[in-house]
Amino acid sequence: MTADLRITWTLDGHGWADCVVEAPQTRGELTASYITGTPEDLLTAVARLVAGETETRAQFESEPTAYRWVFYREDDDVWIRVLELPNGSDHDNRGTEVWSGQTDVDRLARAMIRSFDEVARTYGESGYRGKWGEHFPRAELKALSRLWHSRERPEDV
Repeated sequence: MTADLRITWTLDGHGWADCVVEAPQTRGELTASYITGTPEDLLTAVARLVAGETETRAQFESEPTAYRWVFYREDDDVWIRVLELPNGSDHDNRGTEVWSGQTDVDRLARAMIRSFDEVARTYGESGYRGKWGEHFPRAELKALSRLWHSRERPEDV
């Protein structure tokens, strides 16, 4: 089980971001373009897991390659695979795994919220828009945070 999951989102030039996902002894690096709703899709995928979905996905377009996050949930355990694909429309089996790990849904949600809270602190919402080219994903971040905070956890019972 991955105890410490960290996701870092760094804006790199207009319309480009670098994303690093790491846990002890594992690290994956991805690149994303603003041509699709990358941060919104990632936050929404994690919110769906928190809400109870058992499988969800998000995809980063990196022109021409793509990075696909595949999430599987069973009870509170989440398995994550990140695949690099030659083309965004390719099937998963055409991809190369660049990162995989297992964590629980709370750690995943916490890591994602912390990541985008840090982005907001670093760039500010107007700075984010200036560098990324789109609005900061405030609504998706709030939705994930609200779902995560309202979730009944065993220690809450």
